[in-house]
Amino acid sequence: MKAKEYLRQLHKVDVIINQRIQEKEDLRAKLSSIGSFDYSKERVQTSIPESARYEAQIAKIIEIEDEIDRLIDEYIDLKHKMIGQIHSLHDTNCVEVLHKRYVENKRLEMIAVEMNYDYNYIRHIHGRALQEFQKRYLEDSTKKHTKTHLDVL
Repeated sequence: MKAKEYLRQLHKVDVIINQRIQEKEDLRAKLSSIGSFDYSKERVQTSIPESARYEAQIAKIIEIEDEIDRLIDEYIDLKHKMIGQIHSLHDTNCVEVLHKRYVENKRLEMIAVEMNYDYNYIRHIHGRALQEFQKRYLEDSTKKHTKTHLDVL
C-alpha cells in the first residue's frame, strides 16, 4: 500500500460514517412519518402486520447505530495512530503538510495559503513527506498488513 492510499483511509472512514448516519436518519424519518389509511375500503388482514414492519425498521436502525459505533471507534484509533506516525517525521514542514492534508482533509492549495508558501513548493513538500512516510512505515506493508474491518469496506 502506498502512503497516500494509507493516509486517505481516514477520510474514507469519515465519509462512510456520515453516510451511515444519513441512512439512519432517513430510516428514522420514514419510521416517524404517519401513513394515511383509507377507511372506505374493507379491512383485510395483510400478510405482515404493521407492528412487525415497525419492529423490523427499529431493528435495522439499531443495527446501523451499532455499525456507526464500531466505525467511530476504528476511526478514532486509526486517526490517533496516523497522527502519531505523522508527528514522528523529522521535517516540521512535512509534518504540518501531512497533518493538514490527511487529518484535517485540506487541499494543497489551502495549505499553501495557510502556510504562506507557493503551491508548487507545498506540492514538493507533500511529495517528500509521502516518500519519508512510505519508507518509515509502509516499506514492508505487505508483510505486516493485518486485515481490519476497514479493509472490508
